[in-house]
Amino acid sequence: MKKEQGGQKKSFVQVLRRSLFSFAKMLPMILGVVGTVGLFQALITPEMLRALFTGNVLYDTLVGTVAGGIAAGQAMVSYIIGGELLKEGISLYAVAAFVLSWVTLGVVQLPLEVEVLGMRFTVLRNLLAFLFTILVALATVKSVELLS
Repeated sequence: MKKEQGGQKKSFVQVLRRSLFSFAKMLPMILGVVGTVGLFQALITPEMLRALFTGNVLYDTLVGTVAGGIAAGQAMVSYIIGGELLKEGISLYAVAAFVLSWVTLGVVQLPLEVEVLGMRFTVLRNLLAFLFTILVALATVKSVELLS
């Protein structure tokens, strides 16, 4: 029984070493993604985003989805920016799409996601996330309108 326990312990140590090695290999890319996300958050202001929206439901939803996907970051930040955009008169369609894509899409994270999960999975996940972000944003606003 002791040999099995010793074997399990050795196996755990080996797995832990491999995990640490894999993490160490990904660390520069992770730091690069975090830094790039920070730059996007600093460079893309709510005023710049507000200039993009026209009031057309489909166009604003599409622009909101693209803008949120590019400016990906922490969900809490998107709620704050979304609230400010609503105060500035941006449509709820655009804001809903922006907030949804902020947390589900991420152009900045694509290299890391491809490295960890593979190209096929990353492309498929992002295409589906893009499509469903638009559909969910439209459905969300219609639901809110029906309930109001």
